[in-house]
Amino acid sequence: MKNIAVIGAGTMGNGIAHTFAQSGFYVSLIDINDASLNKSLATISKNLDRLVSKAVISETQKSDTLSRISIYTDIKLGIKEADLVIEAASENLDLKLSIFKQLSDICNAKTILATNTSSISITQIAAVTNRPEMVIGMHFMNPVPIMKLVEIIRGYNTSDAVTKIIMDVSKTLGKNPVEVNDYPGFVANRILMPMLNESIETLYNGVAGVKEIDTVMKLGMAHPMGPLQLADFIGLDVCLSILNVMYDGFKNPKYAPSPLLVNMVRAGKLGLKSGEGFYNYATSRKADVISSQFLK
Repeated sequence: MKNIAVIGAGTMGNGIAHTFAQSGFYVSLIDINDASLNKSLATISKNLDRLVSKAVISETQKSDTLSRISIYTDIKLGIKEADLVIEAASENLDLKLSIFKQLSDICNAKTILATNTSSISITQIAAVTNRPEMVIGMHFMNPVPIMKLVEIIRGYNTSDAVTKIIMDVSKTLGKNPVEVNDYPGFVANRILMPMLNESIETLYNGVAGVKEIDTVMKLGMAHPMGPLQLADFIGLDVCLSILNVMYDGFKNPKYAPSPLLVNMVRAGKLGLKSGEGFYNYATSRKADVISSQFLK
């Protein structure tokens, strides 16, 4: 396996492309937007510069990594030679189903189809393809080049052979793959998201402020980042989407998103990506930006 196609040039897509290319794979990075692709390449180059400055890689290794990444706005051209396609588009079921229907029609019969979804059913995605046994989840953690974990999620029909290939490929990247079964939220988000949601509820109920909640969890639980800061980093819209998937999947009220989270997403306060969430990143001031309008 040498040729990888990554669909989606956002934060996860560029991180996945970077990681594969740095590990010697040839990567086709695909997006419908030229600007997103160019921004992605610039981000990868900047991240490689950091590695060069820390003497983790050489300038030659940086140049070689970038030379192995090609960008495409035409999905047919981008996946033409792919042994493995990894979808890293937005966490939206309809979008993912549309992409996988298209991939099923145009990919080589031997091409493995993977999704970086953090919560959506692999079995449901695989069902719209003509090769459900070759569909699998590869849930990378952000930032992809640094984080070691990859959740490998088997759908109902995913074959043993495909699972072994993806486990082995993940190890080639220097990652630690962990095989899990296909239930809403898998393992990482099934445990993480209720904690983040409960932290938001704690704020919503007036128990403590943003900095106080984060400080308790950092100092008391040895978390490197407070839960509200982490939610900002992930994206509050992504957190809401994952909680909704889990709530719909389990029909258990413990997964219902906090009203405060819902209101913040409606107001466009999405965290780091929008410049403002529980903290204000636009002014580089980590002050509590929750206002009374969100508490109504």
